[in-house]
Amino acid sequence: MFAKALRVLALREHSRLELAKKLASLTEDSSLIEQVLDKLAQSDYLNDQRYAEMLVRSSVSKGYGPLKLAHLLREKGVNSELAKTVLDAAEIDWQALAAYQRQKKFGDTLPRDWPERARQSRFLAGRGFYLETINAVFHEKC
Repeated sequence: MFAKALRVLALREHSRLELAKKLASLTEDSSLIEQVLDKLAQSDYLNDQRYAEMLVRSSVSKGYGPLKLAHLLREKGVNSELAKTVLDAAEIDWQALAAYQRQKKFGDTLPRDWPERARQSRFLAGRGFYLETINAVFHEKC
């Protein structure tokens, strides 16, 4: 079981919850799974903080905002306190990222009419940016 878990972790980082789900498909012995997870964590092969940092880096490069990232981290089993710590430590300029995503999708020209601005705002909201950040993108050019 330990060897299988190591092979899974060798491919990419996993959160404790993700790895537990994968191991649960191999055995129903939850105490064995917990022992393996504890041993991996003690050896620093399994580290939720490292996983969260990797997920944040990867998701920011895809253009996701802080709300989407927080949701992804929660979904993957990273506790909310650790997620907040990792997001704060990332020191990302969310406004610049939102402006870049808007420009990449819609071009350099800011919209003049409200329906187009609303459409672009919905796009950025769907990417996980705060409303304040979205409004700032339209009020000042980054």
